[in-house]
Amino acid sequence: MSGVLVAMSGGVDSSVAAYLLREQGYACVGVTMRLFDNAALGLEGESTCCSVDDVQDAKSVCARLGIPHVTLDLSREFRAQVMDKFVAEYLAGNTPNPCIDCNRFMKFSRLLAYAGEVGCDKIATGHYVRRVETPGGVELRKARDAGKDQSYVLAQLTPEQLRRSLFPLGELKKEDVRAIALSQGFINARKRDSQDICFVPDGDYLCFLQRYAGVKCVPGDILDGAGRVVGRHRGAAGYTLGQRHGLGVAADRPLYVRAKDMAANTLTVCYEEGLYARSCLVRDFSWLVKPGAFPLPCQARTRYRQTERPCLAQPGPEGLVRLTFEEPQRAVTPGQAAVLYSGDLVLGGGTVAAVGDA
Repeated sequence: MSGVLVAMSGGVDSSVAAYLLREQGYACVGVTMRLFDNAALGLEGESTCCSVDDVQDAKSVCARLGIPHVTLDLSREFRAQVMDKFVAEYLAGNTPNPCIDCNRFMKFSRLLAYAGEVGCDKIATGHYVRRVETPGGVELRKARDAGKDQSYVLAQLTPEQLRRSLFPLGELKKEDVRAIALSQGFINARKRDSQDICFVPDGDYLCFLQRYAGVKCVPGDILDGAGRVVGRHRGAAGYTLGQRHGLGVAADRPLYVRAKDMAANTLTVCYEEGLYARSCLVRDFSWLVKPGAFPLPCQARTRYRQTERPCLAQPGPEGLVRLTFEEPQRAVTPGQAAVLYSGDLVLGGGTVAAVGDA
C-alpha cells in the first residue's frame, strides 16, 4: 500500500477517515493546516477551525492510531487565496463561497504538493463523497448519505487532483462515523460539526469586512424595480442576493434583494417572483467528465443545500458555460458555485458570473 497524507481538522470525520485508511493497510501521515487565528488578525469571535484545541485533538487521534502527525502553517497562503479573494468578491458585488476556494487552493493543491515531501502519493479527507475508479477514469459521485453529501464543494477539483485523492467516508452515514469514533475512544467522537465560515464565525460579513479589510460601509439608497428610493441600507457589501431580513423597508409583501450596484452604492429590491432566473453564465468551469455533444442535458445545483434542477449546458461567450434551466430558478447568485450532475455523477463545476431573466 502507498502512503497517504490525511488532512485532519481535529474533527470526527477526518479522524475516522484516518482510522479506516490505516485499517486498509495504508501508511498514513496526519496533517493539520494552521490557516488563521481570529485573535492574531484582530478579529472578534472564536475561530471555528484551526484552533489550538483542534490541533491537539488531531494529535491525540494520531497518537492513538500510531501514525505521525504534522502541523503545516499555511496562514499566508490562506489569506491570499481565500480571505483576500472573499473580500474582493464581496466588494465586486458577488456572494463568494470561501469553503470551495479552501478546498481548491489549500487542501487539494497545497497539500498534494506537500504530500510528496513526506513520502505520500495521495491525500485523503473526511468529505462525504465517493471516488469511483472506472475503465474510463476516476469519477466523483455523491455520498451514499444524501443528507451529508459534499460533492457540491468538491466539484471544481481537477481530474488529476481527484485521481490522487481518497474519500473513505463516502459509503457511510454520519451516525456510523460517530459510532466508529466512540468504539476507538477518540477524544473528538462527540465533537460538534462546524457550520459557519471559519473566519466569520458569527456570520456578520459586514463586520468582518470592516475589521479585516478596513472596508468603509457607506449608507446608500434602496430602490424598487422602477428606480424609486424606498429606503436606506447600511453598506451594499453587507447584503446578499435573495436576502429578506434586515432591509427595513415597509411593504405589503416581503421584499428581497434582487441586485447590487457597487459603483452607485445601491440595492434594488423586489417581491419574491422577481428573484427567478431562467439562465446563468458560469466562469472558471472545471470538467471532471469530458462533455460530449452540446447542448448537454444534465442537472444543476446552484446552492449547497439544494435539489438539482434539470438544465441544458452549452458553451457561452468568452469561454464561459451557459446553463438554461427547464424551470426558472430562485436567487441564482453571482459568486456561488454552479455544479452539474448526471444522476449521482459529478460532471464538473464553476462559479456563477451572471444571471439571465426568468
